[in-house]
Amino acid sequence: MTQYRYIGRDADGKLVKGKFEAMTENAMAEQLLQQSITPLHIDIIQPSDSTMNPFKRRKVSLEQLITFCRQMYTLIKAGVPIVQSVRHIAETSRSKALTDGLNGVVEGIEGGLTFAQALAKHPKIFPPIFVSIIDAGENSGQLDVSFEQLTRYLELEASTIKTIKTVVRYPILVTVAICTAIIVINFMVVPAFSKLFLSFHSELPLPTRILIGMSNFLTQQWYYLLIIIILLFFIIRHIIHTKLGRLSWDHWKLKIPVIGDIMYRIILARFSRTFALMLKTGLPVRRGLTLSAAIVNNEYISEAILAMRDHVERGVSLTQAARESHLFSSLVIQMISVGETAGSIDTLLTEVAEYYEREVAYDLTRLTDLIEPVLLVIMGSMVLLLALGVFLPMWDMVQFTKFKAGG
Repeated sequence: MTQYRYIGRDADGKLVKGKFEAMTENAMAEQLLQQSITPLHIDIIQPSDSTMNPFKRRKVSLEQLITFCRQMYTLIKAGVPIVQSVRHIAETSRSKALTDGLNGVVEGIEGGLTFAQALAKHPKIFPPIFVSIIDAGENSGQLDVSFEQLTRYLELEASTIKTIKTVVRYPILVTVAICTAIIVINFMVVPAFSKLFLSFHSELPLPTRILIGMSNFLTQQWYYLLIIIILLFFIIRHIIHTKLGRLSWDHWKLKIPVIGDIMYRIILARFSRTFALMLKTGLPVRRGLTLSAAIVNNEYISEAILAMRDHVERGVSLTQAARESHLFSSLVIQMISVGETAGSIDTLLTEVAEYYEREVAYDLTRLTDLIEPVLLVIMGSMVLLLALGVFLPMWDMVQFTKFKAGG
């Protein structure tokens, strides 16, 4: 079940607020009305990791969920009853978690729950966005269409996750390469030369002193560095798990040169496609923005989307709310405006998502070219320091030897 917060008025007209658990938002509203509370605002209470992608770190993999949607679409399209379809997939699934979940769904339906309500009882397998789309399809009598839309959406989500991994992988490899080079230089190369240089008993050049000092610290005091790194890790981890810390961290990630811009476009593409799907299935704008905010995987942008929702609730147009969020370029704002005017905002948002995805694809083809200059500067600086640190004292030794020989 999903936890909701609400604001409403009781039978005396007093403003009240609180929290409830319910299968869906409609079920939550019914519970309030039964208690003589007129709901004014109902919202999902996101868990502490609300900005984490709800399709990641689940008991059932994204690929297994896609397969489930494909199979359900085929069976329902062929006229097979829902319970029979779910039971058949549960019997043939290779995932024990999915099988157990689907068996629970069958029990829920046979116990009188709707399909969406039965799915909502297993949030670790079926996230709120999944349940909402199924709920909309079930109410409209187009459940097969909902599963078809979910299949396409989840396939694009899987592609987005692969893209994110591609973006992150290259900087990680570069960082590992640089760290490896630093370790080799300080633990193997510099110690081999430092004994020779120190036996020279003369003042060493500054680059050499820097090299030897770094090497001595890393080889003799490495445990201090390790303690500092561990402490920093836990401090940063603690900060990130706070609301303000997560907000600052996610905002900072978008400012990283090269990588930040790509991640920003990926997030906006994910939001646009998710929001378009929400509107296409008939969900209200407010509900669509709430669910979309929970899937963008970035607290900073999530807060901006929720601010858009609040503006829309106050009667501001979606275009104006998007403009005031400062998330989108003027071109995208214009596209949203055209879609809102023409009554085809879901279609235009899909085009916005495709626009950002094309931008990301282009950026990925240039990723190596964009990062290489940074890598060359770092590696070049290391090589220059090493060269000066090694060859300057050797040059002094040669000159000293020549001087003694001439004397």
